[in-house]
Amino acid sequence: MTNRESDSGSEPVRCRSDLGRRVALRREQLGLTREEVAARAAASSGFLQYVEESAAEPGIGFMLRLASALDTTVAELVGGTTELPAGFGKAAAHPEFLVLGPAECRARLSTHGVGRVAVTVDDAPAVFPVNYTVAGELIAYRTAPGAGPAAAAGHEVALEVDHLDDAFSQGWSVLVVGRAHVVTDSHEARRLEEQAHTAPWVGDGRHEWIAIHPTRITGRRIRVMGAHAPSRATP
Repeated sequence: MTNRESDSGSEPVRCRSDLGRRVALRREQLGLTREEVAARAAASSGFLQYVEESAAEPGIGFMLRLASALDTTVAELVGGTTELPAGFGKAAAHPEFLVLGPAECRARLSTHGVGRVAVTVDDAPAVFPVNYTVAGELIAYRTAPGAGPAAAAGHEVALEVDHLDDAFSQGWSVLVVGRAHVVTDSHEARRLEEQAHTAPWVGDGRHEWIAIHPTRITGRRIRVMGAHAPSRATP
């Protein structure tokens, strides 16, 4: 398998596939290098780079080894579960339920991600997904004035972030409770903009920052003993 090159002898033309994006993302989530994953999958790091950066179509043998190396399934890597809700895997035979301490909860919140904020809208409970950012003690997200997530301002709210690993039927969930407010200080808003890793997935027009001051952070984890553990810290 080779890369297509232009007649002028320029750099190879790369067409990154959905598979390549998913493989690279999963590898980065696990904190593994290409060399480490390639060694687990009994392949060369050069071929793994080709898979990540080009429109590759590897054979099923390699895909099975790669899925095992990345602690996931072939269906996950090829996007076969994209439209399915998380948690469709079967329960493990001997799961272990753990309570997470505050430090462990903050480690899993990391710096950013997608969570769900619970608010009251028109006297009824509502839950909205938001792209959140961790900035010191604050957890903040952007929304549009008057939009559902903006209803958190001035109230005590709950924000939940979780991760499910369907391949091993394990995962974790962190709940943040605290009072929320609209960020009106321009310097604070600029600081949040600088620390944000991504714009809201839903699109433009969401420039109002809502910040939560946590008063309680709790978490829990379901762990399956015997599941393969990557060499670096994972969710």
